[in-house]
Formats: sequence, C-alpha cells, structure tokens
Amino acid sequence: MSTTEFVYLIVAAVLVFVMAAVVVGREAHRLDAVAPRSVYIPEEALEFVAEYLPESSQARLTPDDLEQLLRFHMQWLHAKGLQPTNVIDRRQDINDPVVISEDNLTAYLLGEAERNGVELLDDVDAVNVVTAHLAYFEAIGAVGPKADGPVFAPLPPAE
Repeated sequence: MSTTEFVYLIVAAVLVFVMAAVVVGREAHRLDAVAPRSVYIPEEALEFVAEYLPESSQARLTPDDLEQLLRFHMQWLHAKGLQPTNVIDRRQDINDPVVISEDNLTAYLLGEAERNGVELLDDVDAVNVVTAHLAYFEAIGAVGPKADGPVFAPLPPAE
C-alpha cells in the first residue's frame, strides 16, 4: 500500500467518523427537545388506582364507580388543556407553570359524580381517588416537578 493510498484511507475514515458524529449529535439534540411519551392505559390506571386506594374506599367504590371517576378526571384534564387530543411527539415548550389543585379537582369529581348519578357514600373516597390517580400519573412519568415557590405573584394591595 502506497503512502498516497494510506492518506486517502485515513481521510476517508475521518470523514466517515465526522459524518456519523454529526448525525448522532443532531438526533440526540432533537430527541432531547421532545417530551418523553407517557402512555395512559385506562385498564392499567383502573387497576393501579383500585390497588392504591385505602381499604375503606375499596370497600365503598364499585369498579364501575371508580372507572367513572377516572373518566371525569381525564375530562377535567382535557378541559384544562393537559390531555392532548392527538398522540404526537411534542417539543418541551410549555413555559407557563401548570398548577393542579387537588381541592379543585376533588370538588369537580364530587360535582360530576352527583350530576351523573355516581353514588359516593363518603366524600373522602373522591379525595382518595384523586390521590391514587395522581400517583398513577407520577408512576408513568406524566407529572413534572413540583413548583419551587409561589407560582403566582400576590395581588397588589387595594387603595
């Protein structure tokens, strides 16, 4: 092998390495910008929440009641813009903090249960369902970090 052939071989190897590094780097950057996909499986959520509930709530809620409450929760999330209509890879571009108040959600579930004829024997069951369902979201990676401090600035004093 002559010196010229050896130089061409080295240059070709370096070019292949540089092209591969650029492609891998570009794809890594693209994938880093896309939010990881969390898949919500209703049957899995129902089973998780049913097992996570305290025994007292398990005894009072039927599987149909629990399924309805989970459906109401998902409708609430959709109304708040937190449940996408389409399954897509989305860039991590949510800049405004999203606050989920368990109190508001529990009140919503109680109202929807009453409107739709889901009989809750104890209001604490709705609280337990919210806690268990949020634990399921956390388990599948659908929950971001908790806010560090106050999310909203206090209102200025009235004059």
